[in-house]
Amino acid sequence: MERPKQLKHIKMQFGAHPACVILGPRQVGKTTLARMFLEQDSPKSFHFFDLENPLDLARLENPMLTLSQLPDKLIIIDEIQRAPELFPVIRVLIDEKQKNKNFSF
Repeated sequence: MERPKQLKHIKMQFGAHPACVILGPRQVGKTTLARMFLEQDSPKSFHFFDLENPLDLARLENPMLTLSQLPDKLIIIDEIQRAPELFPVIRVLIDEKQKNKNFSF
């Protein structure tokens, strides 16, 4: 299913903000939309964390260390509601103006 309006809106949000949240009820295609954005926008570097994947969850046990070592990357964190403690860390990273990161949740 094509979603040109939603993809355009995400791109517009990243033009104005360093973070973008995709909200919606379960099973409506939020993860699919994020992956479609990756395909359409073709960022040269990105990292995708799925917090339902135990390996990705383990990688974010020390989120400041892990996320700060991903310079110049779009970072997508799927199922972020499973780790609300990530939000303050993400805010700190976004506020560090010398970093050039974009986040999508």
